[in-house]
Amino acid sequence: MAILGVFSIIAMYIFIERYFVIIKASREESNFMNNIRDFIHNGRVDSALSLCKNTYSPISRMIEKGLQRIGKPLGDINAAIENVGKLEVSRLEKNIAGLATISGAAPMLGFLGTVIGMIRAFYDMSMAGNNIDIALLSGGIYQAMVTTVAGLVVGIMAYIMYNILVARIEKLIYKLEARATEFMDLLHEPAK
Repeated sequence: MAILGVFSIIAMYIFIERYFVIIKASREESNFMNNIRDFIHNGRVDSALSLCKNTYSPISRMIEKGLQRIGKPLGDINAAIENVGKLEVSRLEKNIAGLATISGAAPMLGFLGTVIGMIRAFYDMSMAGNNIDIALLSGGIYQAMVTTVAGLVVGIMAYIMYNILVARIEKLIYKLEARATEFMDLLHEPAK
């Protein structure tokens, strides 16, 4: 039960910390890409770089890497943006595997508690000889049921939190891919 309690605390910590990191990373200034487009069309790459450095988001770091590569082949620019995107996704997924592990391990620990409780109940029965009563059995059976429920509750909670985070990360990945494509299209546009 103590291990399950620790698991539930760790799961809640990971979820809350990652949730707010992902929310913060998902925020995007409404005119960010328009400003980048204007700066590039006006030949002010330094201003675009400055905007990226002053905007703290995964999108700005990807675009910044692309801006630093302007003048090189488009394939190199695209590869650099993709690499930064992979690094950003890796940062967002930090500790998410731990949440998945807790969602699988907690029910198993609960079932381990069930087995230990049943062993205790049968041991108590064997020690009682012919004096078996319901109170003797109830302690072990109670332990078995409580650990099962606790393990399932922690596991289900961690599983739901894991899936919420994964869904949010997938939405952000889509947004990163869309902005990377938009930036590459921007480099293909003729200057106005």
